[in-house]
Amino acid sequence: MKKFASFVVLSLLLALTACVTPGDPETGGAPVETRDPNADVTRVEVPNPNGANLPAILTSGVLAQRSIYFALDRYDVAEDYRGLLTAHAKFLVENRNFKVLIQGNTDERGSHEYNLSLGQKRAEAVKQILLLLGAREEQVEAVSLGEEKPRAEGHDESAWAQNRRADILYSGEF
Repeated sequence: MKKFASFVVLSLLLALTACVTPGDPETGGAPVETRDPNADVTRVEVPNPNGANLPAILTSGVLAQRSIYFALDRYDVAEDYRGLLTAHAKFLVENRNFKVLIQGNTDERGSHEYNLSLGQKRAEAVKQILLLLGAREEQVEAVSLGEEKPRAEGHDESAWAQNRRADILYSGEF
């Protein structure tokens, strides 16, 4: 049994050694190819994203729409919002210096813990779509506000429907 264990350890060491690639003798490391990730990206000139004034492109048209609404107890993004999220992702790809904060919200029904969890799932669902469409991880943050920031104060289906949402805020708005 001892010989078998020694054989296994020796085999693992040989396998790991075989996987090592010799480094570049001049730099001491492996050769690395560098690419510009923004090589084919069209840029839009915009003011400082950390200022309170957003560029006009974010305050009018499709990019002014910043809320994605959800069905009761759901966090899957409806197909109706794919075009809106595609437009926001395109803007983030073309303007890598901008960041967004996605705030997940719920209506007042459900426990505090449940609503925080559901709000986070809604925010993460929107974030994942933006990332899949080309936004970078460091550009997008997802947080849950649960039921703490209602858009409508009523206690009926109309108000609850307005509160089940994820909001996209750009640099300078948070």
